[in-house]
Amino acid sequence: MHTLTIEINDVQAVDVRVTADTLAVTLSDGRLVVAPLAWFPRLLAGSPRERNTWRLIGGGEGIHWEKLDEDVSVEGLLVGRGSQESPKSLQRWLHSRETRPRRTKLTTR
Repeated sequence: MHTLTIEINDVQAVDVRVTADTLAVTLSDGRLVVAPLAWFPRLLAGSPRERNTWRLIGGGEGIHWEKLDEDVSVEGLLVGRGSQESPKSLQRWLHSRETRPRRTKLTTR
């Protein structure tokens, strides 16, 4: 019996696109990995602007969303692993978003 092994250490994210229902990550070897946004509840809860404000971390080993406090690894995407956050932790985070003060634009006359 043969076992397929994937070398994930040699593959990095080079681009990210987030739609209303998917996370699409272009990898350095040319592959496009697409996952349902439902796998990442914080991304799903974010606004389009928050979802599209990301940066690559670890030389492309992962993606970070500062405003959503979310990190997604290339390794996790390749093995089909979504967020590992507990429901209790997610509820605390959602509650903190609901109760934080909103920033408003100041206008001068």
